[in-house]
Amino acid sequence: MAPNTTDPPNAVELPYPTMRGQLLDWYALAGRSLPWRNISDPYAIWVSEVMLQQTQVKTVLPYYQRWLETFPTVADLAAAPRDRVLKQWEGLGYYSRARNFHRAAQMVVEKCDGQFPVTRSEAIALPGIGRTTAGGILSSAFNLPEAILDGNVKRVLARLIALPKPPAKALNQLWQLSEALIDADNPRDYNQALLDLGATLCRPRQPDCPRCPWTSHCAAFQTQQQDCFPMKSPKIDRPHKQIAVAIVMKGDLMLIDQRPEQGMLGGLWEFPGGKIEAGETAADCAVREVKEEVGLDVETIAALGSVEHAYSHFSVTLNTFICRHLAGEPQTLEVDDVRWVTFDQLQDYAFPVANQKIFPLLEQWLQQSA
Repeated sequence: MAPNTTDPPNAVELPYPTMRGQLLDWYALAGRSLPWRNISDPYAIWVSEVMLQQTQVKTVLPYYQRWLETFPTVADLAAAPRDRVLKQWEGLGYYSRARNFHRAAQMVVEKCDGQFPVTRSEAIALPGIGRTTAGGILSSAFNLPEAILDGNVKRVLARLIALPKPPAKALNQLWQLSEALIDADNPRDYNQALLDLGATLCRPRQPDCPRCPWTSHCAAFQTQQQDCFPMKSPKIDRPHKQIAVAIVMKGDLMLIDQRPEQGMLGGLWEFPGGKIEAGETAADCAVREVKEEVGLDVETIAALGSVEHAYSHFSVTLNTFICRHLAGEPQTLEVDDVRWVTFDQLQDYAFPVANQKIFPLLEQWLQQSA
């Protein structure tokens, strides 16, 4: 059913004080118990905010605990080697978050005496911190009246006013509404309540409207069009890439290389490989990529198999080959570092999930070849 978006309600007519009280009363009874709530340590709150960017709470929880055990303070994170930071982040995806967090921690230690800044402009100046993350940290750690606008909040507000366009096309309007609604006396609990409202009741599908404290103000509910909002942007076809991957063997050792710091999956380790060009076989591509990336001459000796993996904007098939080292010493031609490692040592390095899917195939081949 197409939404009826004629004469959408005017946000300035909403009873803000009443709505704040209703939301906080609901939160006092139904709010989630999470380890980064009811604490005042800006660093621990910062950890949660970075991890929760584009990642669900249930996924973040075990990572959050392990992270604070490994890097209990911002100084510990700042002093850690990048490889250790990426290894600790392994599996959470969007690795630029970890790299930015690491750099930002170093800046806080070097320029701010280890203290997280208390103004939005200073917070946003740190790598990896945008307006929503800054608002989340400043409101939770310092109880400052800073608004937030993550995916859950966008959905709540879009339904609240029956927003007649996709949220991505109305960010200024949604920010204004989020700022107008925030409780200046208790922004810490208010923002957490708003997040919980979106996560537990105002869900993308089958929203639990009967339990929502804002039904009497919600334009989507009043017109029974909850499922029509937020309006969606047109879907974009996700491309699929065929990739050749080479596992270069030299005795019991295999070659891994580290992706350049800048770019997708920067700083992670992987087996050499790349996109198969038109008219090129997967095996030929594997040999070529090894030569271009690390300067080795190799030959394929076995097809290991293929694995599939989906990223947010594209998907890949990794066509994997066992290769024999023929000549040359590894060079960092298109990579940041190279190592010869045993299979057991792979676990010491941070690999993309797509490469990790190759590990079982590789282990089976090594056992059969022993």
